[in-house]
Amino acid sequence: MKKFFKTLSILIVIIICFNNTQAQTTDYNDSSLNGKEFNFPPLKVVIDSVLKRNAMLNFRKNHIGVKESTLESERIYWTRNIGFQADTRYGNLNNFSTEADSQVSSSVLTTSKQFNYSVGVYLKFPVFDVLNRKHQMQLARLEVDEAKSMAEFQEEEIRQTVIKLYQDLILKQKLLQIRSKSLGDGRVNMEMVEKEFRNGVVQISEYVRITGMTSNLEADYESAKSEFITAKQLLEDMVGFVFGLTNSN
Repeated sequence: MKKFFKTLSILIVIIICFNNTQAQTTDYNDSSLNGKEFNFPPLKVVIDSVLKRNAMLNFRKNHIGVKESTLESERIYWTRNIGFQADTRYGNLNNFSTEADSQVSSSVLTTSKQFNYSVGVYLKFPVFDVLNRKHQMQLARLEVDEAKSMAEFQEEEIRQTVIKLYQDLILKQKLLQIRSKSLGDGRVNMEMVEKEFRNGVVQISEYVRITGMTSNLEADYESAKSEFITAKQLLEDMVGFVFGLTNSN
């Protein structure tokens, strides 16, 4: 009697495992992946799109413009020491004049309204500006070169990152296809063992072993699918568009 209940318990466990495997296989037949593969755009298209959308690279390029504007300001900085000055006045002006005619002299005080103006040019040569101008120009040029170098470094870094992500995505798609095929073969084998088990051809131990192998194949497939989807979404987020699907023949 104990042996009967033990055998019955094993059969119940096997049935439960089989139902779980069957349910997982249904999930495996997801129409978004099964029988299809993603049509990735050329690598150059992906890199160009990422370079256009990358916020840090755009910041670096804008920083170049800022430094170039600073350099232009330094080039014309000397003109602040040259300028024009004009002055106009209108109002009452007191004039005092003295006239001497032989033995008689007379003084006259006159009050009148007049319009006076003056125009002049000034030129200054501050010693500090003269001595420091060469250094200021050199510093401005170095800052422009530095900004350009940082932008180039940022662009190279992005290119390398995109190449790695792109190749990694292709690899993960191939691994997913391999796992998918292995799982499909395992399911076929599982169905055959299930029929033979029901007909009494296969023993319980062999049935349990095949069931475990099929579950492991399912786990490997789900892991490969998760890694592929993660890699795909990361690259899509950088590129700015979703990769399309194409039927695999």
